[in-house]
Parts: sequence; C-alpha cells; structure tokens
Amino acid sequence: MHNTLTEHARCLFGDEYRPTPDCGREHDEHFFVEELTFADADAILAMLRELCPQIVDGLLPVWVRNLAYRLVLLQRPDEPALLREAAQSLWMHGPDWDHIATGLVARAEVVEAG
Repeated sequence: MHNTLTEHARCLFGDEYRPTPDCGREHDEHFFVEELTFADADAILAMLRELCPQIVDGLLPVWVRNLAYRLVLLQRPDEPALLREAAQSLWMHGPDWDHIATGLVARAEVVEAG
C-alpha cells in the first residue's frame, strides 16, 4: 500500500532520481487519478516537487502534471508563485497551452497588484 500520493506516483510512473519501489501489486491509473483528484494542495505539490524538481525533468506524464497543477490552483487560486510555476510547466510542454500559461501569468500580476 502507498502511504502518500508521491509514493503512489513513483510506483506507477517511476522516478528519474530514485529506484521504483517494488510494492508487489498491480497498478491502475484510475486509482491514482482518484487519489490525485481528492488530494490536498500540499500533497500534490510534494509529489510535483519530489518527482519533477526542475519542472523539465521527471517521469510524470504531461497530463498528470497538467492535472496536478490545475487541482492545486483550484485550491490555491491566489498564489502568484504557484500561478507562475504552473505557467512554466505549461510552456515546457506546449505550445498547445501557451495561451493558458499567458493567462496564468497575467492572473499572477493582477493578484500581486492587489
């Protein structure tokens, strides 16, 4: 059994920096998506920071990163640093999402301006 979202992601998708643990069970992305969907922002950010510390690295699929940042921003919509971090991730994996990334940066500027 996985104790954290990060452990579950590492076991399912692998980790560029650590060996994938042998947990001895079958994995289903649907269970991971369920866990991600209901995870709090701290757990999601811990997963992203540990498995993709430089944004451009890591073995998490792009769709997992995009969903993770979307879920974090729904929980913390007014944090300029997170808005910019999510935008950076989108730019790294675009260009399909460049317009969304640009909107996130604009939103960060509005939040900072008060």
